[in-house]
Amino acid sequence: QVQLVESGGGLVQPGGSLRLSCAASGNMFSINVMNWYRQAPGKQRELVATITTGGGRTSYVDSVKGRFTISRDNAKNTVYLQMNSLKPEDTGVYYCNALTRYATDYWGQGTQVTVSS
Repeated sequence: QVQLVESGGGLVQPGGSLRLSCAASGNMFSINVMNWYRQAPGKQRELVATITTGGGRTSYVDSVKGRFTISRDNAKNTVYLQMNSLKPEDTGVYYCNALTRYATDYWGQGTQVTVSS
């Protein structure tokens, strides 16, 4: 079992920044990949960023490349999503997701990000 708790969401003006955190606990050694997803009102959940727990390889959806950075602190069992130059279309609930070597996945409860003036 893996437990994920997100934090760091909030209201920010366009052009601003936020850093989301995802604290993981439980069977950490089973996790292969950590993801950040988001879901805007009336839209499907979208994969935003990915980081592998081994080599630290990252990937991003095109709409956030150059603005968002996913990183991890293995000592703290925490994954971060640094979001800069935020736009209104970045608004949504952001979810942390963990994929394990056993082909199971776990989700956090989500944190709301609202970009508005």
